[in-house]
Amino acid sequence: MPSKAEKLLEQMKNSKSNWKRADLDTLYEGFGFVIKHGGNHDIFKHPKFPELRATLPRHRQLAKGYVEFAVKLVEKLLELQKESEG
Repeated sequence: MPSKAEKLLEQMKNSKSNWKRADLDTLYEGFGFVIKHGGNHDIFKHPKFPELRATLPRHRQLAKGYVEFAVKLVEKLLELQKESEG
């Protein structure tokens, strides 16, 4: 059964609009990213793959570009995980 983050990823692939910051928090944290709070933005980094990082503003509504980037970043993470497993 897919996790909440996996379901969100599929939904975000289908529609990039009308997502809230909390949705992206759930997505990133569900795939193991850790949040670091900055000034006006927060930074999500993956502990095993620190080159994977995203910067998010603290707005409730987010531009489509943030969702598009999140989908690509999580897909890259899944690729790297598959490669590292063998």
